Amino acid sequence: MNLVSFNPLRTLGIPGITYIKPDHSFKEMNTLKEADCLLFPETWQTSFLAYGVKKPIFPSIETIQLGFSKIEMTRALMTICPENVPYTEILANTESNRVSVLETFPFPFVAKEARNSMGRGVFLIQSEQDFLDYAEKVDVLYIQEYLENEDKDLRVVVVGDEIITAYWRMGSSGAFLHNVSQGGDICFDFIPQEALDLVAKVSKELNINHAGFDVLFSNGKAYILEFNVLFGNQGIKERGISVESKIYDYLLRTVVPPYPTSPIAPLKGIS
Repeated sequence: MNLVSFNPLRTLGIPGITYIKPDHSFKEMNTLKEADCLLFPETWQTSFLAYGVKKPIFPSIETIQLGFSKIEMTRALMTICPENVPYTEILANTESNRVSVLETFPFPFVAKEARNSMGRGVFLIQSEQDFLDYAEKVDVLYIQEYLENEDKDLRVVVVGDEIITAYWRMGSSGAFLHNVSQGGDICFDFIPQEALDLVAKVSKELNINHAGFDVLFSNGKAYILEFNVLFGNQGIKERGISVESKIYDYLLRTVVPPYPTSPIAPLKGIS
């Protein structure tokens, strides 16, 4: 295969790779047109690569565009699995909407920035002043109900057309954030099949093929909080899994016409 990557760190070791800086796309247009697949473009590149160059993109254009903004991501999730999304309001940051949020959401509640990852830009709002401080920083109010949980959430990793691993991220007692980058621990035991089935369904319906899904259980029910396109790999490495090999195997099966498709396969036998 003749592959072009715009992100060498994400494709290290994949054979047949030519690396091109995103800013050099138009200088290297002939190389792009000769490629079998274009890997890890930046969001601003996706439209002209997909509709102009007309080459397969990995991750999929849906993955990249929905993953770029928590707002668009949440709206997509609310469309296909509203019962598995925390109650959320996304509002223009006006004085009347600030008042409405304070009247609607009891403390504590969660506020987020539209674009961020690894636990950054997520705030536990415990007072009116906390909320006003948050509102001064953002253009759009992204507000979610706070869900009681057991100081852990689940990371489910999708690469290509399969779930390659899943693990709990364990926070300290009373911790709000469970991200490994924020000090959370990793546990591979007792992964609920319900969560794997939910992520498999969502990935298939939205055509998400490279993402780490964050799933929280509250009162026995699974909720998808978000997914990250450029996810951390510490938990994956602990399993001895090569994401690059999974990507390459998937491309070998899918970038050659007639582009066969496979359902997302939930992991079996995890306990």
